[in-house]
Amino acid sequence: MHTITLKTDDHFFAMLNEMVAAFGTSRSELIRNAVINYKETLEKEKLKEQIKIASFKVRSASSKIADELEDTLNDGLDNV
Repeated sequence: MHTITLKTDDHFFAMLNEMVAAFGTSRSELIRNAVINYKETLEKEKLKEQIKIASFKVRSASSKIADELEDTLNDGLDNV
């Protein structure tokens, strides 16, 4: 295992200690879990953004196809 030194202000240190007491864990374990959860949150947000971008591309393509199909509805029926 590696050691990381973290400097904090008094408020953060007190909050950390309160959480440690509430969850019955160590500061190290709490911080490790927080970093892992934060990483997962960032990855989910990145994936959401990628899905959003892809969705807009598909929406645009679908709209174009729908317009093209709409134009063909009356093909050849002008004299009927």
